[in-house]
Amino acid sequence: MDKKREFTINIGLPSIMLIFVVLCLISFGVLSLVSANADRKLSQKVLERSAAYYDACNMAEEKLCELDTALKKAYQENPDQTDYLSAISTLPTEFTIEISDIQYLEVTLSYLYPESAQEPFYLLQSWRVVTRDDLDYDTGLHLMEIEDIE
Repeated sequence: MDKKREFTINIGLPSIMLIFVVLCLISFGVLSLVSANADRKLSQKVLERSAAYYDACNMAEEKLCELDTALKKAYQENPDQTDYLSAISTLPTEFTIEISDIQYLEVTLSYLYPESAQEPFYLLQSWRVVTRDDLDYDTGLHLMEIEDIE
């Protein structure tokens, strides 16, 4: 009995496996690219919002510096407490600075009569970011309307 076994290569299964692996790699590559692009866009939005907030904070600090200068000048010109309080009565106790279309920075102060020019002239009551109440949210349901057939 002379039986020769021939070794045959089955090329169907390795080809299918190769195609499956290549499709998986392409799918994961596309998913990671989409995820990286979404992360980049989100990071850019966060950067812009943070920069707008810090710009508003800087403008508020400049406004506080101007108020501090005006208060110091009024204190030096009016040593009496009633004269001082009447001199600063026109100064604002609250001001707002725009951050974006829907937000603004609100700063509230209360003025003090210091014992000396080295003491604070105001007390910072609030420093907060406020979102406008007049936003129009889309709360409707987007459903298809089907007319009754009669």
